[in-house]
Amino acid sequence: MAKVLDPGAAEAFGLGEEQVTVLIHSGSRGFGHQVCSDYVRTMDAVQARYHISLPDRELACAPLSSPEGRRYLAAMACAANFAWGNRAVLAHRVRESVARILGPGIAEGTRQVYDVAHNVAKLETHGGRTLCVHRKGATRAFPAGSLEIPGAFREVGQPVFIPGSMGTSSFVLMGLPGAMARSFGTTCHGAGRRMSRTGARKKITGAELRHQLQAQGIVVRCPSNRGLAEEAPFAYKDVERVVAVVERAGLAGRVAQLVPLGVVKG
Repeated sequence: MAKVLDPGAAEAFGLGEEQVTVLIHSGSRGFGHQVCSDYVRTMDAVQARYHISLPDRELACAPLSSPEGRRYLAAMACAANFAWGNRAVLAHRVRESVARILGPGIAEGTRQVYDVAHNVAKLETHGGRTLCVHRKGATRAFPAGSLEIPGAFREVGQPVFIPGSMGTSSFVLMGLPGAMARSFGTTCHGAGRRMSRTGARKKITGAELRHQLQAQGIVVRCPSNRGLAEEAPFAYKDVERVVAVVERAGLAGRVAQLVPLGVVKG
């Protein structure tokens, strides 16, 4: 359920007060993970050949023009296309459900606000140079006037989604000029975990969490209690504090707050 915080930007995004919204969070899943794992090993093996020295063992890279770099970009594009296709199918299923329960006319009135990846590399121009910007667990936050933004949003800025958890609010924001100055037009894509999945399962059972969420008026549909426990709200950072930091840094500004009514977890 949406609570509008910036009426002008919300209107541009097609969001209204107390409007029911559906936030779809899914991607390439195991395919994307495999692409990452394969190319980390590949790039680790060729760094010396390209005279690359990295400050952390968790980092890996190869020149964009190298055979390894080109193959990685091609594999990543396949994973990104799979992810977009995945979300498109889920969105279609949502419309089918709306049509079945509320009628075809209501379903025809649904619209997509935005679809954005939070783990992808893109060629962009920053400071007069063409750069490959790889965002991991992050998303674009381009400000108003950016030519990369669809025309419908160009006067207000790119839509930015910062999900909280299944038991807390999520936020829709708009990109601000500070993002271009400080982060290559980027902000976080989510509150972020403060506890591992294993740690969350040690703190609560899925059945207990299901009961707690339903007591808050949040309908839960999840076939696995184990999987549900991994996503317990206390395993995530306070999304309102995260969004406040994003605003203070000038990366993005709040447009709407989404309060959960129901959760479907695969």
